[in-house]
Amino acid sequence: MDKERDYLEDDVLFEDFGELDELDFGDKEKRAKENINEEKVREKIEYIDEKLWSKLEKSGKRISFAKDILALYRYMKDPLVKWYRKAIVVAALIYFIVPIDTIPDMTPFFGYLDDLGVITALLKYLGNELMAYYPLGYRT
Repeated sequence: MDKERDYLEDDVLFEDFGELDELDFGDKEKRAKENINEEKVREKIEYIDEKLWSKLEKSGKRISFAKDILALYRYMKDPLVKWYRKAIVVAALIYFIVPIDTIPDMTPFFGYLDDLGVITALLKYLGNELMAYYPLGYRT
């Protein structure tokens, strides 16, 4: 009989907690910020979708890293890639797209060196993680 009473007291004790998903461990603010950041990344991805192809058409034959840009684009569009990993790629692709550069793209021979530097640094950072996003014939 005493054991039953102990169980009843425990039930009363735990009634005050409510549902587990209602508990706040301080993560709600963090999740809200992540959702805002993820939404900002999605907006930038839409911008890249609009502008990247015209930029590649204009400069595709003058640059040697077009396949790298396409691999980065595929990586960025992959739904399994975390938003904060995509944000890095988004920043590099926007730098490639935006006409205001450290070295203007119109400058002969040197116009795309700054873009190449940014893309190369990102390729180095992502390493083998990016290999699956290249066309089959390009993988080594």
